[in-house]
Amino acid sequence: MTYETLQVTPLTPHLGAEISGIDLRAALGNRAIEELHAALAEHQVIFFRSQRLDYESAKALGRHFGELHIHPNTPGPDGHPEIFPLHTDETSKRIAGERWYSDVSCDPEPPLGSILYLHTVPSVGGDTLFASQSAAYEALSPRMKAYLEGLTALHDGGPTYRETNARLGIPETGKIYPHAIHPVVRTHPLTGRRTLFVNRGFTIRINELPDEESRAVQHLALWDYFPHTRSGFRVTIKGDRPS
Repeated sequence: MTYETLQVTPLTPHLGAEISGIDLRAALGNRAIEELHAALAEHQVIFFRSQRLDYESAKALGRHFGELHIHPNTPGPDGHPEIFPLHTDETSKRIAGERWYSDVSCDPEPPLGSILYLHTVPSVGGDTLFASQSAAYEALSPRMKAYLEGLTALHDGGPTYRETNARLGIPETGKIYPHAIHPVVRTHPLTGRRTLFVNRGFTIRINELPDEESRAVQHLALWDYFPHTRSGFRVTIKGDRPS
């Protein structure tokens, strides 16, 4: 695609691009919004430097991509249920995203994606790693692709969220968390690319296989900056039912 309102610089051969030439706080025109959608679809993860967002501007940006998602376990600050706070410092017992996962894949309609804004970062470390599930699928042999075709997986938020709450000292209330069955291989609704849709954080089993064969092996937040502070928040956009 030819970009008219953005500068798009790819970061790796498989995914990721840095976007410049845009102020995310400003009112965005239709062409800029269209190009942001296209850049995200093409590169899967896009990065912006030196932007200044607050809750309202972050939510406004998210709404250019769709309706906003409210997290099933961690409600946002008063008046901002769509905001997912993120803060780690020398007193923290865990970090959000410390194992490979895809945000809230346990929902019947998993999120389209998330916007992470960090206003305080350590001088070294604190990166989030990303893995292209499309590239992973495309690297499979034809026989493995055929084997996975038609398989479904159970995604369940209960085990992950209850473990998180226990480590944070949040009492168990018997809350029912979302769970859903999704195809192991899904089709991206915009690009048509085939992608693996399983992750260690939420995928419990492959339904059509015996338990000993059905464990799943996405992004990962590194906690390599202790005792320094990494702080910000996340806005997540609703997605559609996998196909």
